[in-house]
Amino acid sequence: MSATTAVRPVRGPHRAGGAGARRRATSTLQRVAVPIVAVIAWEIAARAGDSPFFPPPTDIAVAFWETWLGGPASQLFLSDVAVQNILPSLARMLGGWAVAVVVGVSLGCALGRSATAMDYAGPLLAFARAIPPPALVPVFLVLFELGTPMQLATIIFGVVWPVLLNSADGARSVHPVQVQTAQVFRIPRRQWVFGVVLPAALPKIFAGMRVSLSLALILMVISELVGATNGIGLQLALAQRRFDFDTMWAAVVLLGALGHLFNSVLLAVERRVLAWQPGGTRKGGS
Repeated sequence: MSATTAVRPVRGPHRAGGAGARRRATSTLQRVAVPIVAVIAWEIAARAGDSPFFPPPTDIAVAFWETWLGGPASQLFLSDVAVQNILPSLARMLGGWAVAVVVGVSLGCALGRSATAMDYAGPLLAFARAIPPPALVPVFLVLFELGTPMQLATIIFGVVWPVLLNSADGARSVHPVQVQTAQVFRIPRRQWVFGVVLPAALPKIFAGMRVSLSLALILMVISELVGATNGIGLQLALAQRRFDFDTMWAAVVLLGALGHLFNSVLLAVERRVLAWQPGGTRKGGS
């Protein structure tokens, strides 16, 4: 070997780690910069337009603090309005969503693994899912009267379809080799469902759950606009009737924050549950 052969420097682990940290910091800064720029632009445009219907973010922030925060430490700094309205709304939303997930996954997997059930039930499901849930609020009022049962019925009816259809589609995606192997080894029905069908359907089930979670938040607000005695939707309607647009927008911001929080939590659970799947599933969408 020639004495003049160049020796290439070896990049140490600390340098690779430093480059990765810089990339992560840059990515985080870019994600944070976009909403900050949007809020600043909104502030400038709202101040210039001087419209009562579109208050600047600084006024909305003050209204948000006065309406939902600023309570005692014993209430986790939530105001009395927040305790009396946010918790009941979340109970309705998450309760209705949980029931819809259980029903949708169970029925969807059963329909997906049946050779003929979807042929018979498909037209009925297509008809039912095409009905806007708010259009059935008068029907639910007759069946359940005012109160939480009517609101839960509205949420469940509108939320169940994404979970059901995605579960059915996922259950049909079981590989034929797995089906044949289960038949050869005569795997028990329970082990077949929970050990083969559900793991194969989980990616699409989670996709349906994320869509249905957003719908649950929307339908929670809609159901609380009719005959509710508490809830975020009721406070939103009351602020609109009082022409208190700062408080109205503060409720809208709260709903957006809750939606982002729940979606982030569910996405983190999905990544943890589906960590056994190869590659892109672990880094799945938003």
